[in-house]
Amino acid sequence: MTALALSLILVAAFIHAGWNYFLKRSGGGTAFVWLFAVLSALIYAPVAAAVIWWVEPQFGWVHYGLMAASAVLHTAYYLLLDRGYRSGDLSIVYPLARGTGPLITVLCAVLLLHEQPSMLAVSGALLIGGGAFFLTGDPRKLRESGNHHAVGFALLTGCTIASYTLVDKVAVAAWLIPPLVQDWATNLGRVVLMAPMALKARSELGPTWRRAKKEIVAVAVLCPLSYILVLTAMVFTPVSYVAPAREVSILIGALMGAHLLREGDVRRRLFAATAMVAGIVCLSFG
Repeated sequence: MTALALSLILVAAFIHAGWNYFLKRSGGGTAFVWLFAVLSALIYAPVAAAVIWWVEPQFGWVHYGLMAASAVLHTAYYLLLDRGYRSGDLSIVYPLARGTGPLITVLCAVLLLHEQPSMLAVSGALLIGGGAFFLTGDPRKLRESGNHHAVGFALLTGCTIASYTLVDKVAVAAWLIPPLVQDWATNLGRVVLMAPMALKARSELGPTWRRAKKEIVAVAVLCPLSYILVLTAMVFTPVSYVAPAREVSILIGALMGAHLLREGDVRRRLFAATAMVAGIVCLSFG
């Protein structure tokens, strides 16, 4: 992995953990997810238009199909993630969701995209995934803490992460869709897909905006930015390296949960984070 790719991924990791913190702190809900999707689409529309004007990409049915598939998968991702945060702690849901995704992604990249990561890179992926699961602690205590329902949502979220990562890798690397355009089209698709849900919950839109205006704006700006950086790295870097490397955000998210949201157990989470940092080093040299 090049220094540029690693830099993009690490910056994206900090931003990603930040918007997840704002989502958890806000209390979430369908109205929240739809509102920040609308705002994201509006904010990034001029930039997406400028990129299309400058690059002049030639889009066909395959390109639009990849955008639509990504929109569906991202919609499922945000809804599952939101349900997970409403069911359990940030420091439980975030590590499980982010840790499951790269392991599935690396496996699929090898089997479906015929990528061949080195043994050092594979070891790094396993260290990151293992550290993420260790962050959750003793599974027997999940029920006692009330987080057992959140685990299911987190694991399903991880599956959607692996799915949209592979789709978007093909979109930006094989079919040369500009990363910012791919992400913007995904956001716009999510607005359309969730419109019936938003209409059903229209009585919640106003109160949600007044209650969590700052969080909605923060997530609307930070969420696309973090993924655009990741998509840019995927243009010239194998997805089996990018997907695990970006999970350093688990460390940041776990620390935010422990300190800012006072979810506790900092020592265990730091130990697990050490394993993930070691995994990042393996990926960098692999």
